[in-house]
Amino acid sequence: MTISFYNASVPVFKQGLNSLKGILAKAEAHATAKNIDADAFLKARLFPDMLNLTRQVQIAADFAKGVPARLANVEVPPYEDNEAGFADLQARLDKTLAFIETLKPEQFDGAAEREIVLRPGTPKEKRFTGEAYLLHYGIQHFLFHVTTAYDIFRHNGVEVGKSDYIGTY
Repeated sequence: MTISFYNASVPVFKQGLNSLKGILAKAEAHATAKNIDADAFLKARLFPDMLNLTRQVQIAADFAKGVPARLANVEVPPYEDNEAGFADLQARLDKTLAFIETLKPEQFDGAAEREIVLRPGTPKEKRFTGEAYLLHYGIQHFLFHVTTAYDIFRHNGVEVGKSDYIGTY
């Protein structure tokens, strides 16, 4: 039995985005209850050479929209990366969820063999088959940024746990 590329991507990204939405909501509630400036969380990072929380969420959303869009052979919607607060980050995740909801399973026909080219014509150009792109690049990057966002909150005292990260499935 084989799994479709739609089922191997869209539900995974939806689950991760919804988990991230829940974690963001808990973090915002924590900040409010403890009278912590939201920027303390939004600008937090695990180590000085890592990206901050806001950027982690932005990149997670970018992978969640970009990977299935490319596999479905549709244009990736551009985002401005101008989120400045919890509400903005939630809106970005909502926008991403709304976009991937528009994708239909039949759009993923042939995705395994489809050539995916990232940063075409640049020294950083990468070429993948759809299968390699999804399984060895896209999901890995998405989960890294969701996990890092979770870890930033956990490190900063937000009471989140494994069930928050896993979410509902």
